[in-house]
Amino acid sequence: MAKTPNIPVARPQLSPRERELVLDCVDSAWISSLGRHILEFERSFAQFCGARYGVATSNGTTALHLVLAALGVGPGDEVLVPALTFVATAAAVAYTGARPVFLDSESATYNLDPALIERAVTPRTKGIIAVHIYGHPANMAPILEAAGRRGLWVVEDAAEAHGARVNLTSQGWQRVGSLAKAACFSFYGNKIITTGEGGMVLTDDQELVARLRLLRDHGMDPQRPYWHPVVGYNYRMTNLQAALGVAQVERIEAILAHKAAIAEQYNDRLAEVPGLRRPPAEPWARPVNWLYSLLVEPGFPLSRDDLRLFLLSQGVDSRPFFTPLHLLPPYHSGQSLPVAEDLSQRGISLPSGPAITPAEIDQVCQALAQAAEAAA
Repeated sequence: MAKTPNIPVARPQLSPRERELVLDCVDSAWISSLGRHILEFERSFAQFCGARYGVATSNGTTALHLVLAALGVGPGDEVLVPALTFVATAAAVAYTGARPVFLDSESATYNLDPALIERAVTPRTKGIIAVHIYGHPANMAPILEAAGRRGLWVVEDAAEAHGARVNLTSQGWQRVGSLAKAACFSFYGNKIITTGEGGMVLTDDQELVARLRLLRDHGMDPQRPYWHPVVGYNYRMTNLQAALGVAQVERIEAILAHKAAIAEQYNDRLAEVPGLRRPPAEPWARPVNWLYSLLVEPGFPLSRDDLRLFLLSQGVDSRPFFTPLHLLPPYHSGQSLPVAEDLSQRGISLPSGPAITPAEIDQVCQALAQAAEAAA
């Protein structure tokens, strides 16, 4: 019988500093969408990523929708997106009335395959959303090159990749969030740093920032209260959420170091368990392993789904890889995207949130070894 999981896939790492700043909001009564922590969170997170401006939002999905709206995406347009990603990437495109066009994955990184961009571009294509899936950066150099040739913008969906870096040969190592026209982040409770719910758009484009801020707050002219020249949205972050974010950014280097130690411990413990392919780490990338995400190879004696059931019987939670978006009813395209489909069937994410302990990782690895031995 399956146990109630005592090791969840992710739980946040919070400290007395988060409590201090949240209580500051409560004590001062600045708990809504105005307050000093919002501006500080925008500034500090943008600075950490190497971007000039940050625009905080209510969640990562609204960040994606907001930037697409600010870029003028609308009915009749197309946006290239990877098929293997969380559904919000496609949903944000659909919210604008545009059509997401799905591309297959690279087997090496699980991300959008840059070699497929050229053949997917049509006169209706406006841009590309490059997702850094499971914390490994997309191969941005060829993506940016292909976009530049076609006059397309690129938006990073960095919801799962806070702090990851890419070596762009012309500019050296850069953090995700500073590589394209704009970048979107999520700060949901299972992310590397969290505000409970929350998101942010980063960009170096001052005009785009002005448009983002206008649309984020009901389209209200900041110089003329209750004058709304455009249809906008209520996508604001609260000061309470931002207070959590400020405290998390103060500790982000320590959190990332702990995430690296989590991945290293898993790599060491699982090196002798055959049939499990460890997460990718290309030489041009410094991934952050948002979730420690394995592939179950044909040599492993259990299928991915049977392995998940065994882990649950040992009190260990897990997650399957995302279902490719071209297979979901709202976006069914009739395409065959074999790499994304194969990864989706074999991928499993293990407990690896910032608050996991070494003892818990040992317990997960023992369960994986037991699964292999019992099935064999």
